[in-house]
Amino acid sequence: MSTPKMSIAHRLYTGHLSYDFIKHRRQWFIVSGVLVVASILLLLVRGLTLGIEFTGGTDFQAPMKIEAGTVDAVRAQAADLTVSDLEPQVFSLGETAIRIQTRTLDTEELQTTRAEIAQIAGVDSSEVAYNAIGASWGKEISRQGVIALLVFTVLVMLLIAVYFRDWKMSIAAIVAVAHDLIVTVGVYAAVGFTVTPSTVIGVLTILGYSLYDTVVVFDKIRENVHGLEETNHTYSEQANLAVNQVIVRSINTTVIGIIPVVALFVAGTWLQSAQLADLGLALLVGMIAGAYSSLFIAAPLLAWLREREPGMVKHREQIQRRAERAERKAAQREAEALALATAGGPAPVETAPRQQRRTSGSRAERKGRKK
Repeated sequence: MSTPKMSIAHRLYTGHLSYDFIKHRRQWFIVSGVLVVASILLLLVRGLTLGIEFTGGTDFQAPMKIEAGTVDAVRAQAADLTVSDLEPQVFSLGETAIRIQTRTLDTEELQTTRAEIAQIAGVDSSEVAYNAIGASWGKEISRQGVIALLVFTVLVMLLIAVYFRDWKMSIAAIVAVAHDLIVTVGVYAAVGFTVTPSTVIGVLTILGYSLYDTVVVFDKIRENVHGLEETNHTYSEQANLAVNQVIVRSINTTVIGIIPVVALFVAGTWLQSAQLADLGLALLVGMIAGAYSSLFIAAPLLAWLREREPGMVKHREQIQRRAERAERKAAQREAEALALATAGGPAPVETAPRQQRRTSGSRAERKGRKK
């Protein structure tokens, strides 16, 4: 009777198929380190393009029917506005309005630019709304964002340490989250997208997503290493088994989650809606980085930290001694068999495999039942 063929997911879960993530951790650490260093260099060299919400400026909104090519046409006309060094950024607001953001303007520059934007939109100057945004508002938002990030980091570390009763899991999880954050910001610096409040929302969202993926991996590791000292497996082996067990689930979750995010990003880019594009890019990069870091950074880093503990070192030494004893016994039996064969004696009797007990009672109990 043929054995039913197992799926790849089932083979990974049962250990019949395995990729050694833990053994190759050095390679993944190098890849991750290169990504982080490249992201930091991009931030230092190119910097981030901050929106006027962070730098201050003037925001104009005018009613206008938006069609294909409207934003590009307005952008070309806005480049020829009378006031110099405006550096206008043009976006659509749905299908009925256009938004133009410029640097901070004085009263005369404001009236001149407002009139010219009204002429571009084909409306009266009074229909062009404007809003002056001060740089102090952006600095306050940035300061509060940094404080929120620090509080988030501390609370997450405490929560993971209490839930898993292992502070080293907190360290591994935060390192993975920091990797996702730096890579996402580095991609923003590389493509030159404007950092807006939508970007901040996207980044905070991916921090939660990355953490969730890491906690799923850690939960499986905790399940696999329960009673580890009574087995012949090391922490790294059981951690690697956990990663293989959750990898299919992680890939499926990421792919399903990315599909609507890609649609959001494409729609934002196609419609030239900065808010949608900013949010979509942050989510897209962050979700991919989060899935990667939970498998290739968090779990290997945790295994590396735990394997350095004295208890784990002692456990590995015991496993090694057992293996050496087994090898010596096997070699001794082979030598004895070879000596008997050379002397012309009877061939050694192979020990039949012990039959599995069919009842759960002891031998004495079985004898008592026979009487």
